[in-house]
Amino acid sequence: MENPIWGNSIFRKKKKEDDILTLLKQVPIFSDLNRKELAEVEKIVHRRTYKKKETIIKMGDPGLGMYIVVKGSVEIATEEGKGEKSALAHLTEGSFFGDLALLDESPRSASAFALEDCNVIGFFRPDFLDLLYRKPKLGIKVLFALAKTIGERLRRTDELLMKTQEKKSKTHHG
Repeated sequence: MENPIWGNSIFRKKKKEDDILTLLKQVPIFSDLNRKELAEVEKIVHRRTYKKKETIIKMGDPGLGMYIVVKGSVEIATEEGKGEKSALAHLTEGSFFGDLALLDESPRSASAFALEDCNVIGFFRPDFLDLLYRKPKLGIKVLFALAKTIGERLRRTDELLMKTQEKKSKTHHG
């Protein structure tokens, strides 16, 4: 057992920060940032914990920001009436969701639930907008990466939609 008097709490704190910086670096919107820039972002993220089955974001609520899964797993699902859910994705450590909310406060298109006890990092729109004003070069770097990420998702969605339409037209005409 570690002796609390002689334990290196400074090292542990540094290690924890390094873990957050490493995790941020894995997220596409932060992947082009250098260590100093990542440290700026790390200052404004919010750590949250959720218990198993707890709602992280609720479909229809205004979008406030994005979340990164640090530990645990999250289900993204649409909610039909009468408590029925339709799962869209299962996300694990390093995954992120809700990034579109950094651009606007439109209602959430799906809910996110903790599948087990989870630690997540929240990166919220007001903090992002403040970063854009305080450190415009850094903010613009994040903004371009965000636009690129959303653009790639839109392209993939378009491709899936086209494939679905092709299958439908083959089954109706074939």
